[in-house]
Amino acid sequence: MVKFYVEGGSPLSGEIQPAGNKNEALPVLAASLLTDQTVHLENVPGIGDVSSLTALLEACGASVSRSNSHQASIQAKQIHSPALPPSLCKKIRASVLLLAPLLVRCGRAEIPFPGGDRIGRRRIDTHLLGLKELGAEFELTEDAYKVWRHKRLQGADILLDEASVTATENLVMAAVLAEGETVLRNAASEPHVQQLCAFLNHLGADIRGIGSNVLTIQGVESLRGGNHRIAADYLEVGSFIGLAAITGGELMIRKAAPEYMRMILYQFQRLGVHVEVRDQDIFVPKQQNLRIKTDLQASLVKIDDGPWPAFPADLMSIAAVVATQTQGTVMIFEKMFESRLFFVDRLISMGANIILCDPHRAVVVGPTPLRRQIMSSPDIRAGMALLMAALCADGTSEIQNIEQIDRGYERLDERLASLGAKIQRVE
Repeated sequence: MVKFYVEGGSPLSGEIQPAGNKNEALPVLAASLLTDQTVHLENVPGIGDVSSLTALLEACGASVSRSNSHQASIQAKQIHSPALPPSLCKKIRASVLLLAPLLVRCGRAEIPFPGGDRIGRRRIDTHLLGLKELGAEFELTEDAYKVWRHKRLQGADILLDEASVTATENLVMAAVLAEGETVLRNAASEPHVQQLCAFLNHLGADIRGIGSNVLTIQGVESLRGGNHRIAADYLEVGSFIGLAAITGGELMIRKAAPEYMRMILYQFQRLGVHVEVRDQDIFVPKQQNLRIKTDLQASLVKIDDGPWPAFPADLMSIAAVVATQTQGTVMIFEKMFESRLFFVDRLISMGANIILCDPHRAVVVGPTPLRRQIMSSPDIRAGMALLMAALCADGTSEIQNIEQIDRGYERLDERLASLGAKIQRVE
């Protein structure tokens, strides 16, 4: 077991640059199977989920070469296996992103039930029903999804029953090589969905409406190879902002993709966190007076999540920790996943004043001093949130199961240590 020992009380100050966006890198890697020509990717994050998906690509028969930890070249000249190994799929939720590429290239796909974060029910219905409208058939067995087609997929007008990010990505990947026009309505429009569409257009796809919730896709015969750079991870930027604010440090976040940060910065401002946007950089001043900014009628402040451009679900855990160090009362309303807020029991054991009302809502009253604790990381974002809490707590905390954190954050202990964090990784 690998764990972190974290001594709290030190302001985190200096400069840091976010890694590439995990949620963009994974679908782009999957989409590389759609062409038999070489795809070169840059700014690929060196994280556990990328390693797991890369192993899945190789299991399919693709050749993946890494000149360094942030570059990858993928060539899928031939795909010899449309059935993925269960041992790899159980490590990562994003294995489901290979449904469409394998279906298109091989005529069938068999995906064992995926693993990943245990944050509540994560439906696969939208993926399968959308592929069915394109002409595919599917079957659910005891342990896998099986999808196949008898001929080339046909374009269709599809209304997604939910604005699912991964379902939108799967259906876009299927539609770019289908015959005719496909219209995806109620499509997700998160930055990583936009970047996937831009990548596919660079390879020769014809996708219009990027950034909206209606995508129009004219199918093409084939895709070529090309180069693509993964954008900065705006979720990591949000994590760093919260971390600097609650430890009292002065932090400059370079190349922070502020164009994707507007709602995040607005909600942080309601928690009393103020930043300065300087061109492509974001500056967090030191020793902020964290105080809840009440609404106009002085009602209870509520931070809630939703599909883009709302506040991202992946930052709700971060917002909850910031709220423990902010003067005032706030409701954290996690609408999208019914198990994500269960991690707050660890914060309560550290001394946080939190009432978990139900699986989706928690009321946080702050500020409260936090004390050291022994904890286990339940998922990527909660793991980062617990690390934040430990860095502003009194004493030395132990965080176990940090493989969850490594799945989404690259060399986090080394990067935070460069900012003054007292953190030690122990095998």
